[in-house]
Amino acid sequence: MADVASRAKVSLSTVSLAYSGAGPISPDMKAKVMNAAEELNYSGPSAQARALRSGRSHVVGLVVHDQLSLAFRAPLVLNVMDGLISDLGEMGLGVLLIPSPSGNESETSLLESAPMDAAVLLRVRDHDEPALEILRKRSIPTVVMDAEAPKGGAAVSIDDGPATVELIQHLRDLGHERIGTITLPHGPGTATELRANDYDPESAWAPMHNRLRAFAQAGVEPCVVVETRESMVAEGIAAGHIALTHESKPTALVVQSDVLAAGAILAARELDLAVPHDVSIVGFDGLDFPWLAPHQLTTVSQDGVAKGHAMARLVREFLDGQTPADAKTPLEFQVGSTSGPVNPER
Repeated sequence: MADVASRAKVSLSTVSLAYSGAGPISPDMKAKVMNAAEELNYSGPSAQARALRSGRSHVVGLVVHDQLSLAFRAPLVLNVMDGLISDLGEMGLGVLLIPSPSGNESETSLLESAPMDAAVLLRVRDHDEPALEILRKRSIPTVVMDAEAPKGGAAVSIDDGPATVELIQHLRDLGHERIGTITLPHGPGTATELRANDYDPESAWAPMHNRLRAFAQAGVEPCVVVETRESMVAEGIAAGHIALTHESKPTALVVQSDVLAAGAILAARELDLAVPHDVSIVGFDGLDFPWLAPHQLTTVSQDGVAKGHAMARLVREFLDGQTPADAKTPLEFQVGSTSGPVNPER
């Protein structure tokens, strides 16, 4: 910049104004600076240098679970990212997608070195979350989804435990006593398989824990518990086969996501079980699956886009120097066509 100022016979501050547009400069003076820069083959101030001067990278790190391709196939996650990224863009912030670190000491995570002004975590383990420890050491403001806020951070969550209790009570009111459940994974590397009826893994993502523990809060012990590898229709089908052929013969299933519930309904069809005549199946999230017709899920609906907007707002408050309060987004119980009275012949 000093060379450009010398060639154009202007001050260094005039060169800076020509590039930043942060103050008054005449078109002729700006053209003089740009011509001198072109003669010197100078492309403009370094973005890295600007970041060092301002202390801002204008980047938000979006930490997603390690299988990125799976994250982008999850409808709820896509809805959340729609609200989050659109708002961050309007704030002049870019988004860097970062795989969640495994916690392996030999692993080098991008989270340790990538420049960012704030971080958003879409999944957080109940404890021993390596991403939070890295961000704490770097003193980066952090917003988490559906988890307890870390010290100095903030959270956007839902009351999914009480909402699941409402689903269970709905089934009990319909006369169901043998109620099973299909759960989200407690962490990466999980297999879709049968679990003990009192299953409660130590390290788990909060939604899995909240919705599983809702059975105890409702005073019901699930007759069968199947944990899935991921919230995907194929895993719901596999889990549905395991649960619906279990010796306990469940008459109802509480499934921790609509995607998995849709898979369980397909499994029931494959087993010649009519929904809801032979088995009631309820989900969670409020997603629209036209291909599941004529069924419309009984579920708890949440607005993923609104959740993304809420997380973006907390990021903005952090960057404005505020201390944001945790936020909760609303849920709505929706009775569809997949739950009905217990079949006495079952």
